[in-house]
Formats: sequence, C-alpha cells, structure tokens
Amino acid sequence: MSSNQSLSNRDLSVLWHPCTQMKDHETFPVIPIKKGQGIWLEDFDGNRYLDAISSWWVNLFGHANPAINAALKDQLDTLEHVIFAGFTHESAVKLAEQLVEITPQGLNRCFYADNGSSAVEVALKMSFHYWRNLGQTQKTKFITLENSYHGETLGALAVGNVPLYKETYAPLLMDVITVPGPDCYHREPGESWANYSSRRFTLMEQTLQQHSDTVCAVIIEPLVQCAGNMRMYDPIYLKLLRAACDKYHVHLIADEIAVGFGRTGTLFACEQATISPDFMCLSKGLTGGYLPLSAVLTTDQVYQAFYADYQSLNAFLHSHSYTGNALACRAALATIDIFRQHNIIEKNRSLAAMMAKAALRFHDHPNVAEVRQTGMILAIEMVKNKHTREPYPWQERRGLRVYQYALSKGVLLRPLGNVIYFMPPYIATEDELLLIAEVAWQGIQQAVKD
Repeated sequence: MSSNQSLSNRDLSVLWHPCTQMKDHETFPVIPIKKGQGIWLEDFDGNRYLDAISSWWVNLFGHANPAINAALKDQLDTLEHVIFAGFTHESAVKLAEQLVEITPQGLNRCFYADNGSSAVEVALKMSFHYWRNLGQTQKTKFITLENSYHGETLGALAVGNVPLYKETYAPLLMDVITVPGPDCYHREPGESWANYSSRRFTLMEQTLQQHSDTVCAVIIEPLVQCAGNMRMYDPIYLKLLRAACDKYHVHLIADEIAVGFGRTGTLFACEQATISPDFMCLSKGLTGGYLPLSAVLTTDQVYQAFYADYQSLNAFLHSHSYTGNALACRAALATIDIFRQHNIIEKNRSLAAMMAKAALRFHDHPNVAEVRQTGMILAIEMVKNKHTREPYPWQERRGLRVYQYALSKGVLLRPLGNVIYFMPPYIATEDELLLIAEVAWQGIQQAVKD
C-alpha cells in the first residue's frame, strides 16, 4: 500500500469533504498532499500537481511563500490571538489602515470576520440594521442577480441564485428579489459586452424603481460570477448600478471575495468602473491563501448610524470568536506588501496576455462555445454543439473527465460543471501557463469522446 493510499483510507474513515459526493471516492480516491512549494503541490508518493486554480482561488503568491512564512513566524512569537471586543493589536489596526487606503474612496471603516460567507452575512445585516436605525423599518429586502453566488451560510445562500447550491435549502431562506443578469455569454452575435450589459441593466432599473421603498441593498459580484460558471460582464453595468442605487436610496454591496486582490486586472474589480460601493466584502486572496480571514469595508455614513449611547440599542452586535485574528492579519499584511513591492498588478497584465495566447486554439474547438477572460481568470465553456450552444447533459459529468485526466498529467484543474477555467497563482511562468493549456486541451479531447 502506497503512502497516498494509506492516508486516503484513513481520511475516508473519519472525514466529510466539502462540495463532494463522498461516494465518488469509492472509485476516485482523495489525493493526500505532503507539501507545497510555489505553484506546485506534492503528494506522499512523490507525484506533483500544478495548482492551476490557486487552491479554490485563494493562493496568490504560491505555497510556502518565504515572505508570508517569515511574517507569520514573527507574529507567532508575539501574539497568536486575543479577544477583539474591547481589545486590539498592531496587526489588526495596521491591516485596517492599509485596507482603507487601497480600497475605493469612501470605504473608511473595516469590520473583520472569518471567511467570505461570514463577510456577506455582515454586509447584509449591517445594511438592514442601518435602515432600521434610521427608522426605515420597511426596508427588509435584498436584490440579487440570477446566476449569482455569495456563499453557503443561510443569509449568503439566500442572496445567491445557483440552483445546485440553493434549491435544497429553499425552505430555510429569506425571500429575495432576483433580477436577470448581464452575463455576456447570452449576448447576440456581434454584440459587444458593453452594449449587452447596458441593455440588460434596464431590468435592474425597473426593479429598483418598483421596489426601492422596501429594498435595503443590491448585492453583486463585480465583473465575474465565479461559482456561476465564471460568467462575465462589462464594467458599464457597475457604473449604471452605482448611479441607480444612489438615485433610489439603496445600498450597493460589492462581493469582491473571489475577484479582489488583482484577479480581474486591477486590485479591485470595482476600480474598472471607477465606483465605490457602500459595502465591500473581501476574503480568499486577502491572506495569500494562508489563513481564514475576511473584511467588510464600509462608509463613515453607515458607521455613524450605529454610533450612539448604549441605551439606544443601536450597536452592531455581530461577533466571531476569531475576529481580527493576529496571525491572519499578519498574513494579510505580508500579502499586501508583496503587491506593493513587486508591481504585481502590472505583472499580472503580462501574465493575462500569456494566458490568452496559450488559450487561442480553444476558440476554434468544435466543442467549445466560448473562451472568455477577465484579467487572471480565463474560462472555456465546453458544449455538445458549438453552433447551437447545446450543453452536455449534466449527468454525463464531462468536466469531471477533464479533472481526472488533468490530475493524471500533474495539473490541478477543477471545472465548474463543463466550464474549464484557469485561475493560477500570480507567480506562474509562461511555460507553466502553456502546460495548463496543453493539459486542458488534451483533457477536453478525452472528455468529448462518446
């Protein structure tokens, strides 16, 4: 029995993995990882895997990054954690100062949580509570886009719209208003992303006009609906939405959990529309893929609505035991330092161009409906019929075939249904991007065979 097989057997006797039908592992074992170095992972049998999806979109600068490692070792010798109610520490304060500095103008207050879903919960509750503190208790609803995804906790799940995740739990969820989205996959032949996204905004405008009196906020994933099959749209939609939210007195929540920190070609996706939301949710890449941490950035106006004498009972009493964890904050500070010291955004533009070049041949593949890209996210939509865009039946799990083939060739690709995507760490080389593309090409060739 190999070392991999031994640990895999132990795993399956006690563990329950996320986003997994565990019965699959009767025929397709879990892969135990012994160590990571840079863009590569290594198992206990010595096999190596190129982490082409940044370990669920979190790892920005490689595994065992020396700079982040050193920061964590230093922090560990000083303070690992302290209660964040009534106490504070240097790393939390410094991180909040830097997040206020680098996020869009006007986001001057930072509230910490543990993960992306928790950040969304915080933003939803803050928005609702803000209107309540102002006496507008009729504002209880949220508007979301079709095909959106904002997390797995009940509030976050409610404002998402991917049926695979949501339908089972529908009886547990609050009612929301869902608006058809600007997903440019559905544009007319020859129509630009900007024209389609602008045209689709009329549906949001109508909804805001009709429901603004009862709506707290619109929540949106700027530019890319990541878990919604990496569907993309033009920044003009964000610009129009910001203006409409101001017009109808509704908050705008930007869920930048997956798209923040350089993924879309700018540090934050909202920058491409030159807008500032009322709430910005951050997580994933915030700590460079090291530790769970999220942050909700909001305005002084929101903050002041909660600032009062204790007897008013206006305080925001949301809490997490590990709020402002010192180790996580220090990892985040080290991550931001790497952005500043190494001109990462400019380098990412070159990497994105390399990704586009590596994926050129997919445009003509008979079973690829679309190749789309926003910055360091590139998606390949695999279909049964290129001309009609007829999808493969989901039961055939064609994307899983790509995943299995890629692992056999030493590349970690985890498709979303039949959408194969590249979302590598920012330290990828041109040769590594070419390897990802070649393995994806061969994987699709295998997957489309009858």
